[in-house]
Amino acid sequence: MNNAAAQSRIIGVVSDEFSNPYTLQLLNEVTRQLNARGDLTLLLNVTSRDQLQTTLQASAQLPLAGVVFLTSVCADERQLVAAALPGVPTIHIASHTDDPQADVIAVEGYAAGAEIARLLLAQGHQRAGYMKSLHASPTHLQRMDGYASALATAEKPLEDVITAASYDREVAYNAMMAYLKQARASDRINALFCENDVLALGAMQAIRDFGQGAHIAVVGFDDISEAHAPTWHLTSWAQRSDLLVTEALSRLLEGKANPDGAWRHGELQLRHSHLGKHVHGEMHKCGCAIRH
Repeated sequence: MNNAAAQSRIIGVVSDEFSNPYTLQLLNEVTRQLNARGDLTLLLNVTSRDQLQTTLQASAQLPLAGVVFLTSVCADERQLVAAALPGVPTIHIASHTDDPQADVIAVEGYAAGAEIARLLLAQGHQRAGYMKSLHASPTHLQRMDGYASALATAEKPLEDVITAASYDREVAYNAMMAYLKQARASDRINALFCENDVLALGAMQAIRDFGQGAHIAVVGFDDISEAHAPTWHLTSWAQRSDLLVTEALSRLLEGKANPDGAWRHGELQLRHSHLGKHVHGEMHKCGCAIRH
């Protein structure tokens, strides 16, 4: 073994959502930054607590320097790591852990939700809704709290909360279609903030397929690559994956934290999906899903 290999640290990366485009984006950034540091990645693909425990025990044969969680599979992950890998630090990046003691690197969802509400209100939308997953974590629900708070400040209630059973586009499609079929046109929301882009794309497809003159502005969260596509033109809140990963690895491997860094903030990527129906004439050359 050469000196470079001997000095390389091995970092375990835990995930169970390889169908989620944003998780893949994070994984790509983690491996890129670890490679740049001369470190190695051990990918732990787990879907349950038992599988995580077994995988961690097997990993004890390797000199792991840290464990990064991109997704969460149980509330006692830190305890499982401590039992199998004593002294090995852990960190979560943008993951929905239920462990209040976990070190989580994530954007300020409350502020993001509030800004999205103000964006939709500025378009003149009068009835706002929110789509969340049945498994939404407290971290994710901060987005809805900020959204609802900004609506309330403008004396607008959060009219409807649509719940999808999972972070799946087809599930979101079915949840949105069910809402459209049961809601009277006069009571229907005309703006929808979705907990992430996967839910948003499913909701947009349902709105387009439902037709009947329905127009609902949609905003997502994560700014995945498909959000940029001309088919969707999805307005979305972009997290800075590079900054999130840099902060996480600095804490994990160097013990350096920057709690007020730019990683805490993202920014809106404005496209077409948040716009009101009255501006469709300006998009006559666009074939995105917002045009019904």
